[in-house]
Amino acid sequence: MIDNSMQQLNFIRPGTLEWHEVSAPRIENGGQAIVKPLAVTRCDLDLYIANGTIPMKDGPFAFGHEIAGVVVEIGDEVTCCKPGDKVIVPFQINCGTCKNCRAGFTNGCTNVAPFSAYGLAQSSGVEWGGGLSDYINVPFANAMLVKIPERLSLPAGAAISDNASDGYRTVAEPLRQRPGEDVLIVGGLAQSVGLFAVQAAVALGAGRVFYSDFDNGRLKQAKALGAEILERRYARDMPTDGQFPIVVDASNIPEGLIYALRSTAACGRCTGISAPGRTMDNIPLASMYMKGITYEISRVHARAEIEKVLQCACDGHLRPQDVITTHVPFAQAQEVMTDPDIKLVFEAS
Repeated sequence: MIDNSMQQLNFIRPGTLEWHEVSAPRIENGGQAIVKPLAVTRCDLDLYIANGTIPMKDGPFAFGHEIAGVVVEIGDEVTCCKPGDKVIVPFQINCGTCKNCRAGFTNGCTNVAPFSAYGLAQSSGVEWGGGLSDYINVPFANAMLVKIPERLSLPAGAAISDNASDGYRTVAEPLRQRPGEDVLIVGGLAQSVGLFAVQAAVALGAGRVFYSDFDNGRLKQAKALGAEILERRYARDMPTDGQFPIVVDASNIPEGLIYALRSTAACGRCTGISAPGRTMDNIPLASMYMKGITYEISRVHARAEIEKVLQCACDGHLRPQDVITTHVPFAQAQEVMTDPDIKLVFEAS
């Protein structure tokens, strides 16, 4: 039985998060489920919202969106799971039935407000709740929830809800089209996504996997995951380190993106996982045109990727838990949210 109220971690302003007592969610129709979060990994974005690097209006709004937990209550139309099942909750809200969802474009569900997600109310204007709370409502349970196999840990499942799937998708399709090719991952501020991309590239049979960055901790971890490392500080006119058919820009730095685009080989593909600088006037379009490269920039279609990443993890090829650097109890989340560690997981007691 769920109490009438619960604890929820809210973003208040940069550097300030607070636990508040709020109304607990309730089943409002037959397609919903209530999930108790048990492990919530810190998305790379969460760090920069919490420390003010990415500006947000003052809150409060619920925080945390990489969620794994246990189902505690379901509506009478829910068939995907039952109370007691451990599940991954994709961070984006998607109905599963609209044209976009059926096509696999689950980051663009047309039955909810654009950019709807847990822990990011200001993006959509709708408060869906946050992972760092006692309970969340899953509005389209059959479309969204994915059971976690016994052999996979809850922290790994939480990471797969967003960042691990984001890293995977940057290399999975390019390597499917061009098996065994070399990969360059331009690391930086999207710190765990770049490392998840390293993991995925190695797991999916890339030739040589190179990882560039300016941070010694991330370089060390990338090497441990199987990459050849390039210690680099990105600058506008820096030389490239070769031409690569598959490139990932996880730098979230304008100069890093330019380096990534200039490093993409003729007829190659560069995938950007963020929008560095928001607007830029020095993108090398003429060179990109002459080489005929493809540049893709997009948010991950989380729900469409989760099962592929989950299968790869269950087969032992991916170990999302190896990117997690710090385990923290839920109760300490507000104190350590701005810690610079690469990947934190908050765990319920």
